[in-house]
Amino acid sequence: MEGGPSARIREGDCAVLKRDEVFKAVSVLRRRKITFEKQWFYLDNAIGHIYGTTFEVTSGGNLQPKQEVEETTTETKEAGTDNRNIVDDGKSQKLTHDDIKALKDKGIKGQEIVQQLIENSTTFRDKTEFAQDKYIKKKKKKYEAVITIVKPSTRILSTMYYAREPGKINHLRYDTLAQMLTLGNIHAGNKMIVMETCSGLVLGAVMERMGGYGSIIQMYPGGGPVRAATSCFGFPKPFFDNLHEFPLSKVQSLLSGTFTTETLPADPEENALGEEESNGLSEEKQTSLQETEEEPTPEAAMEINPTEEQDTMDVNAEDVEFKENKEKENKENVREKQMKQWERRKKLQEAAALLREKNADGRETGKGQGKSWLTLEVGRKTGTYWQSKEKLFIR
Repeated sequence: MEGGPSARIREGDCAVLKRDEVFKAVSVLRRRKITFEKQWFYLDNAIGHIYGTTFEVTSGGNLQPKQEVEETTTETKEAGTDNRNIVDDGKSQKLTHDDIKALKDKGIKGQEIVQQLIENSTTFRDKTEFAQDKYIKKKKKKYEAVITIVKPSTRILSTMYYAREPGKINHLRYDTLAQMLTLGNIHAGNKMIVMETCSGLVLGAVMERMGGYGSIIQMYPGGGPVRAATSCFGFPKPFFDNLHEFPLSKVQSLLSGTFTTETLPADPEENALGEEESNGLSEEKQTSLQETEEEPTPEAAMEINPTEEQDTMDVNAEDVEFKENKEKENKENVREKQMKQWERRKKLQEAAALLREKNADGRETGKGQGKSWLTLEVGRKTGTYWQSKEKLFIR
């Protein structure tokens, strides 16, 4: 996976926006409006810059790399000794909302607006040094539209989920996830089994640690695996070549030796060709029947106006072309569905073959309420996290 300090932002990447301690995962696309922390902007100008760059939101929602400005130190910083005599009556600030809005409309940057707020505050110099720093920090957060674009990682995404949507990851803390990865001895070349209901966060963490080397089998309940958090990592396609999935509902049949998949098509291309041939024969028959039915009598042919005949031929040609395009589109959709179904069954067979070997290097389980799903011991090390007990078990 491409990374490191020199990795650059590219269109189509998965990136994470950061402002103070708030994170949001987004896809980098041109002319796509992004809303983050009450600010809207476009990521077009961020493409090509290095991950970790801090940007300012300018007029029109455009991003501009923030210039590092050295803070000018005043000769003596005036500060009060206590805040007991300061009355918060809302009259200490001379600038009104209209004045601040006018400054924004002129394109004045947030740093300059904060400086003017300080100069026009009648109580700022009477506040203690701590209160002044607190005031400046609060105003900067409100008026300085600054964001940092960082590359997704296990630490960043787990912090983001825990702060924004902890229920989706079963309140799994980052330090607990780090222990699971370390004590489970996750490294490149492993053969791992992952079971989780943490939106794919545990799976993504294991994939990141293995770096695309080795094999992973994801066990899932229900109709299919959930990988919302996994997609936020932005892994390249080769990472998914050795990722397999297996439903928990078929574990019992695998143990008893009765596991079978539905009959695989011999070859999706052969099926598609067979359908095309049969469709072609039926189309020829239908065309010949239509020609015999629509063949006009000599008397009717003499009464047809040449102009009307030409118009009718044009309309018929358009109808035929439309029908051909529609049929071609339907055939492509059917073939695409067959290919996906065939690939899914093939992957299921590969996962079953790997599980039958019973030589996995470890198993990671992150789950919510209820009992453990799997009792088959297939790994050398097993790490299990229970939300209800908030404990991590490694054995």
